[in-house]
Amino acid sequence: MSEEQPNNQLHGVTLEQIVTSLVDYYGWEELGKDINIKCFTSNPSVKSSLKFLRKTPWARKKVEDLYLATK
Repeated sequence: MSEEQPNNQLHGVTLEQIVTSLVDYYGWEELGKDINIKCFTSNPSVKSSLKFLRKTPWARKKVEDLYLATK
């Protein structure tokens, strides 16, 4: 059974879409300044960022919050 999430602004948005959108909007350098995590500051890539963010809830929350602030 499918549950609706009317108050979840991230419903239907993948983490990859979020990271890609933020990189397009800020660029890696600025994104690394806003959220100081190594996957954004040292040899950044979408793939390495996704791997880290999927394992690290506090970092994912920061990325999701920044994404929502840009929308």
